[in-house]
Amino acid sequence: MTTYEGKVFTEEQEALVVKSWNVMKKNAAELGLKFFLKIFEIAPSAQKLFSFLRESNVPLEQNPKLKPHAMAVFVMTCESAVQLRKSGKATVRESSLKKLGAVHFNYGVVDEHFEVTKFALWRPNKEAVPEMWSAETKNAWGEAYDCLVAAIKAEMKACSQAS
Repeated sequence: MTTYEGKVFTEEQEALVVKSWNVMKKNAAELGLKFFLKIFEIAPSAQKLFSFLRESNVPLEQNPKLKPHAMAVFVMTCESAVQLRKSGKATVRESSLKKLGAVHFNYGVVDEHFEVTKFALWRPNKEAVPEMWSAETKNAWGEAYDCLVAAIKAEMKACSQAS
């Protein structure tokens, strides 16, 4: 059992996350794009946070920069979830975590953005593994995501104190 910020990530939750991710990762590009399209469906204003979308006139699903970005974010999020119990914390390379904090801070990302993203993450995951999806699986992914967000927010706080 792993504890972070007073929360517990159990062996059972880890197994649910690992099992579902092993199925999902072969379609990471498609699922990542669905993940981001869901974010923008819920919160269209979030598109303004991405310079490559602000400067684009093509539909989101055809934007040449969105799919690679969406896949990178989706894979990083899922891989962090899979590593949570092994490391006891959200695992992203230290330099990447600092960069994530700085980027999110500089673009003005707020708690509501993280909540929308968490909700949006569940949709492609549920669609990718419907036979594995349950309240327990949803909760496991939610706990893992919350841990990653806590790590990003800690880096955002460090940025705010440095400025």
